[in-house]
Amino acid sequence: MLTVALPKGRIAEETLEIFGEIFGDSFVFDDRKLILETPNFRFLLVRNQDVATYVYHQAADIGVVGLDTLEEQGLDVIRLLDLRKGVCKVAIGMRKGEKLDLNKPEIKVATKMVNITKRYFEQRAVSADIIKLYGSIELAPLVGLADMIVDIVETGTTMKQNGLEVVADIMESSTYLIANKNSYISKKDEVLSIYEKINQVVKAGQKA
Repeated sequence: MLTVALPKGRIAEETLEIFGEIFGDSFVFDDRKLILETPNFRFLLVRNQDVATYVYHQAADIGVVGLDTLEEQGLDVIRLLDLRKGVCKVAIGMRKGEKLDLNKPEIKVATKMVNITKRYFEQRAVSADIIKLYGSIELAPLVGLADMIVDIVETGTTMKQNGLEVVADIMESSTYLIANKNSYISKKDEVLSIYEKINQVVKAGQKA
């Protein structure tokens, strides 16, 4: 039996639909339940930020999580497959009309994604003061807390509504199927079997 960690919300629903397509069955969590047991799988419903942690510590054998979260957390898990779902970008946003100037002596950046942001500016030899926020990131440049933000952007609407615009992309993200390294060895046949089946569904979806 494989234990699968899924992030609550749309990604979990889309992943369970893929499993449904593969096995011709319905995979649905009962109201408020966090564990779904089936003959071959045990699904765990966790917070997006916790998926890789469950997989890394082998509380789950495989999981589905955004690449941005993987890059931010840096946990040593196997990235099996890009599912091409939940496609978005990690981008820099500034007040409308402002330009990104990396030569400024001091740059203040507000973000939830401290490690991705730090790496971006370090690679460009820019000294940035990074301020960690947990939400309402768009507010930071508007009230003078930061010069810019680094955040997830799907359509850019939220930024526009708050008088900001994207000035640079840092990375593209989508959801990935990941595996625990020990599980990959000890349950290799099961892991590779589900990988192959999911891969076929993903490829068929891209052709459609």
